[in-house]
Amino acid sequence: MARCNHRRYVCNTLLWFFSRERYGTMRENVINLKVVLANGDVVKTGSRARKSAAGYDLTRLVIGSEGTLGVITEVTLKLQKIPQHSMVAMCNFPTIKDAADVAIATMLSGIQVSRVELLDEVQIKAINFANGKNLPEAPTLMFEFIGTEAYSREQALIVQRIASEHRGSDFVFTEDPETKKELWKLIRKEALWAGFAMAPNHEAMATNDVCVPLSNLAELISRTKELLDTSPLICPIVAHAGDGNFHTIILFDPNNDEHWREAERLNHFMVSTALTMAGTCTGEHGVGTGKMKYLEKELGIEALMTMKRITTALDPNNIMNPGKLIPPHVCF
Repeated sequence: MARCNHRRYVCNTLLWFFSRERYGTMRENVINLKVVLANGDVVKTGSRARKSAAGYDLTRLVIGSEGTLGVITEVTLKLQKIPQHSMVAMCNFPTIKDAADVAIATMLSGIQVSRVELLDEVQIKAINFANGKNLPEAPTLMFEFIGTEAYSREQALIVQRIASEHRGSDFVFTEDPETKKELWKLIRKEALWAGFAMAPNHEAMATNDVCVPLSNLAELISRTKELLDTSPLICPIVAHAGDGNFHTIILFDPNNDEHWREAERLNHFMVSTALTMAGTCTGEHGVGTGKMKYLEKELGIEALMTMKRITTALDPNNIMNPGKLIPPHVCF
């Protein structure tokens, strides 16, 4: 059972940092919640059974509600077995579309990868600059394979073949624990801070986390990349390519009005384009206030009115994180 602020934040949004391709997001890994409602009632949303058909699925209702339905005080999570063996592989590509195509082909092939991360050449350059590394500055895919030693190696060889069919080069892999740890630290945990090293005294618009059906990822990320390359701002791309989700870390000077407008323009393009591809304005970080303006186009007014009825029933005095998630013009 987890009782830390970080887990409560992750439940209130849909963040899930690692191995989502194999284990799913936070929503799939929470068994039960204890939630304090606006009237003070304490609700247990489920049991510890593997499955249940008893009543409404309150656990899934609360997850992703961004604090508008109640305060989460306890979280019961699934435990996953530590894999017997793991392997990390990297491969470079001439274009970001080639990299995205390989991520799509890998996931559609049925290979049980646990992570697929995509970084553009700007993000790799930032990592090199911030950490004194010499990684090839090209669009890059990182994979993690888990299972038995033989299974992991077999899957890596299959992905290597898929990559070679899409102009992939420099396919390398490691099984050394310290090397794997260092690679994931550089690629995922320090990606944002590496960007700041390239643009001191800048801020990051890093919550643009659109997500589209996997089949549309290559087109969306390619069109976004074309726009970013013409922008005066530094905009690294980091994608959870195995589930169609990607982030653009838009670095801008908060004291420069033109930078603000440009950051907003880039973000609006990403979201608007994702919505035309049956995607969502946020795959992980949530709506807050910044993305409310996109919800009606994504979900429709009827869905928003239903959400409003739920929040009004549970929080008639509007004290639970007011002004968030549901646009203010929605009423019933």
